[in-house]
Amino acid sequence: MQHDIIDVIKNLQTLSENNNAFKVLKDFERVIDELDIYVFKNWEEGELVKGPVVNRYTVSCTWMWDEKEMPDPKGAQRLSDYGCQVVYAKDHIMLPRKIKDPSDFRPGTKKGMIDAHPVWTVTIEMPKKLMQDIYIGKENQENNMMAELMKYDNIGMTADEAAQEAPTDDESVQA
Repeated sequence: MQHDIIDVIKNLQTLSENNNAFKVLKDFERVIDELDIYVFKNWEEGELVKGPVVNRYTVSCTWMWDEKEMPDPKGAQRLSDYGCQVVYAKDHIMLPRKIKDPSDFRPGTKKGMIDAHPVWTVTIEMPKKLMQDIYIGKENQENNMMAELMKYDNIGMTADEAAQEAPTDDESVQA
């Protein structure tokens, strides 16, 4: 299936207009980030082509990379280990040609010729449960940090003073 750059732009406009789709995409990306997929070669270079497409139990997005910058399959394997379906495909994206001479124009127009450029597309179908688990884990981590910070409302308190103020095992059992 060839992709058109116009379709990619329309997909991005939809994201900017639809707050719910943007939130879903942020949750999707949070999972990719938390699973450290970006440490694998070229994963952070991907561009969103399609999605997020929300189904009953999954969310899927399709990303593209230049043909010479295929994302490392080890990243896809890590996603698969967490229940994601990952499909690599060679594809083409239709892009307008840069105008260098008159032969680069479409006949009868002032627009550039459209050329197919080879790309890799990776479609990731991610379980909603995984997205929810990562979101809740991140939220709990932030709440725990805030609780720890709020325990010690005196900023000038030293570590020794904080240790003295902390309840002992005996005190916490009695409470």
